[in-house]
Amino acid sequence: MTTMTETSARFREFKMPDVGEGLTEAEILKWFVQPGDTVTDGQVVCEVETAKAAVELPIPFDGVVHELRFPEGTTVDVGQVIIAIDVAPGSGDAPAPAAAAPAQEPVETPEAEAEPKGRTPVLVGYGVAESSTKRRPRKGAAPAPEAAAVAAAVQAELNGHGAPAPASVPPQSGVPAGGRPLAKPPVRKLAKDLGIDLATVVPTGKDGIITREDVHAAAAPAAAEAPAAVASPVAPAPAVTEAPGAVSDSARETRIPVKGVRKAIAQAMVGSAFTAPHVTEFVTVDVTRTMKLVAELKEDKDMAGVRVNPLLIIAKALLVAIKRNPEVNAAWDEANQEIVQKHYVNLGIAAATPRGLIVPNIKDAHDKTLPQLAEALGELVATARDGKTSPAAMAGGTVTITNVGVFGVDTGTPILNPGESAILAVGAIKLQPWVHKGKVKPRQVTTLALSFDHRLVDGELGSKVLADVAAILEQPKRLITWA
Repeated sequence: MTTMTETSARFREFKMPDVGEGLTEAEILKWFVQPGDTVTDGQVVCEVETAKAAVELPIPFDGVVHELRFPEGTTVDVGQVIIAIDVAPGSGDAPAPAAAAPAQEPVETPEAEAEPKGRTPVLVGYGVAESSTKRRPRKGAAPAPEAAAVAAAVQAELNGHGAPAPASVPPQSGVPAGGRPLAKPPVRKLAKDLGIDLATVVPTGKDGIITREDVHAAAAPAAAEAPAAVASPVAPAPAVTEAPGAVSDSARETRIPVKGVRKAIAQAMVGSAFTAPHVTEFVTVDVTRTMKLVAELKEDKDMAGVRVNPLLIIAKALLVAIKRNPEVNAAWDEANQEIVQKHYVNLGIAAATPRGLIVPNIKDAHDKTLPQLAEALGELVATARDGKTSPAAMAGGTVTITNVGVFGVDTGTPILNPGESAILAVGAIKLQPWVHKGKVKPRQVTTLALSFDHRLVDGELGSKVLADVAAILEQPKRLITWA
């Protein structure tokens, strides 16, 4: 089911879809099209970031882009129209784009009103919300009298046609009535880097858009002359009030808005820490033989084309330990007061990305051979680093591995991924003195930490799982005898 409405036989509107698991909003990261561009069914038109991942949105019909309703960097509620498409170009003069501002509410049409109540349509290939979502009103919505001016300014911003205002036109206020200052995303970033509150900047761009020169003028000392590119004289900027996320050379604090992936991480970790009673156990183990096995597998022709590293063997060891102790692979159902034992393992791998920590999982990891597991791990990590992990790839995990050793850390006390029973932290592998066959020798050693939900896993069961993983890493041949 697509997320669109027909405004006429010629124009169609595409709404922000629910890209999975009942998410209520998403931020437009990047537009790949502009008004006047031709698009085809299935073409990606923009990239959005939800609380879980960055997702590319395809358009579900052919036509010419008539209007982009929101600029990049705007957070949009699910169900709001984000783009209008002319599906019959050349059939007559197109009407002027509807007034739109970053905080605009959805435009209601007779067709939209006729849509059945209930769940918001979702993007094909993703999950669906269990119930309709109540929308909160957007702050700073532009009132009707200023709608035309705001629309023109936003359209100029999207098309990149901002220009200095004629000298005869006095500078407009930096903040439209009821709205936020108008500026392109690069200008907003510049203001953030310089510690300038855009609300204090006098705009000189067309239709009241703040330009880079305006920001530089506001940041310059009061005695400095305005840049030559600015046609109208610019008054010295008032004292800067730190805006959220702003920082300056003299600032002692930086405030960063909590949103997107970081907001989801915070909510999930607080919920997990105060819902599931955590227990963490540790073991230090000699992994010299495992490191030798990794070196041998890298030369094995059956492993050609896949990445072989210690994490691969650790993942396989954990899967074998779960097979030997299946009760650890479970979930707590609070509503029904039941323990749900899983007969499959969706193995989560915690990945640090530019957008924050995410935990995609390998579906049915328990059924994979070592080469298949290596291939799945490689794809998972590459997709996460590119910011292309889908919400579906992060849903349904049962047990997780977090490799803190890549940062040179010995170990930690990991917090459970919500809904999972256990998480294994792997520390740095270091050459250390170790008693081996009655003599102190340099050996490759690491420390493992297993956190588990004590409602599901008691100390004995947790200890058995951790001991099994350690035993396999010490003697990798147990992968054959125990599997």
